[in-house]
Amino acid sequence: MSDLAQLSPQHLWQHFAKICSIPHPSKHEEALAQYIVNWAKEKKLHAERDAVGNILIRKPATAGMENRKSVVLQAHLDMVPQKNNDTEHDFEKDPIQTYVDGQWLKARGTTLGADNGIGMASALAVLSDDTLTHGPIEVLLTMTEETGMDGAFGLQPNWLQSEILINTDSETEGEIYMGCAGGVDCITRLPLTREAAPAGNQLFKLSLKGLKGGHSGGDIHLGLGNANKLMARFLATHAKTLQIRLLSFNGGTLRNAIPREATVVLSLPAANAEALKKASADYLALLNHELAAVEKNIALLVEPTECGSQALTLDSQSRLIGLINASPNGVVRMSDSVKGVVETSLNVGVVSTEQDYAQVLYLIRSLIDSGKEYVVEVLTSLGELAGAEVNAKGGYPGWQPDPASPVMNLVRESYKKLFDTTPHIMVIHAGLECGLFKRPYPEMDMVSIGPTITGAHSPDEQVHIASVGRYWQLLTQVLKSIPERN
Repeated sequence: MSDLAQLSPQHLWQHFAKICSIPHPSKHEEALAQYIVNWAKEKKLHAERDAVGNILIRKPATAGMENRKSVVLQAHLDMVPQKNNDTEHDFEKDPIQTYVDGQWLKARGTTLGADNGIGMASALAVLSDDTLTHGPIEVLLTMTEETGMDGAFGLQPNWLQSEILINTDSETEGEIYMGCAGGVDCITRLPLTREAAPAGNQLFKLSLKGLKGGHSGGDIHLGLGNANKLMARFLATHAKTLQIRLLSFNGGTLRNAIPREATVVLSLPAANAEALKKASADYLALLNHELAAVEKNIALLVEPTECGSQALTLDSQSRLIGLINASPNGVVRMSDSVKGVVETSLNVGVVSTEQDYAQVLYLIRSLIDSGKEYVVEVLTSLGELAGAEVNAKGGYPGWQPDPASPVMNLVRESYKKLFDTTPHIMVIHAGLECGLFKRPYPEMDMVSIGPTITGAHSPDEQVHIASVGRYWQLLTQVLKSIPERN
């Protein structure tokens, strides 16, 4: 963390270093939450938690600013836990190892947690920096955003006192967000039957690795490889000709991360072993050609194994491969009303097989409710054809754009004043918590800003150091410029 001590703004980077030192993957944020509450109380700030674990901290206005509108700075406590296959790291125990690489801050073989750790650090820096000028401040840190927006779903009315909310979870400095996609999880469960693998067959593990992965919302339009889809495509092409019998199929780890790896265990006649290796090499060459612009490190490994003896019956195997191969993935439709923005998409995020069933976990995103409903209907029809049960759950609303938002206009004018350029006003395809916040606080004026983060939800995650400084300048200027209460 010594590199971070040299960066500016110092208050912000010191807080981010502390955040990185305390493990906080989704569902395991309690140690970090307790540290922050204790820290706030030591600084004589009001700090409390609600029934779902969200943290609320209040800081009084600086002298002469008491009559300004109150602002809540919002971030989420959790980070996405993703690591490279050759990286030894326990996200529940080990700190994130950061390092500076030129203009960027990165982590060694894991996600960095800049999403949303930089936003969280900026909120804590506002609380700790007594040289700033601002009106009344609230800081809201929500629980488990990345795996279901638990904190946002549990937020109750009348807890927050502010009229304005600044969400810090955007990932491109120079863009101001005033709307986002909603989402819903779709879980397809396919019954499986098994039998002994044919006598004399040889067992192999086939592993597809080296894909970039990424954010299933913000990166979905980039055409990145999806390991689950690519593995299913290979099996659909070669299962019959090579007499493959499938024992297991497992790929991806999170429904909101584009899967980087997939592994199958298969059985086939020993006489076809060399044909499997050739088919794999040919397929790898094909993928390297098709995805050359976006994927540089694809690997497809064929290794003998002794793991497993019960193969799927041919009927179960055909239905599983067909289900994944036929599943839509990626951009479904671009928006007509917001040019250049994805309207509806889905990610075939996680495939797993157990003894008697397989499960496919999709995340659907859309700017419009009917877009989500359409994709759920498509997956339901596909599931019915495969003999699977399909359930949609965990749906959350989008954040409807308000071009007349006073705080959005204030942020835009502040940016122009600071940097002599006009920022882009955007709607993001990723899911922000603002849509859920509008339920208990329908009149709250909201905007989202942040530094430049690339590779979120993957081990390639990095934050542009200079953009953090510009984001901090913007945030503190906006807080200084908040108007008086009516």
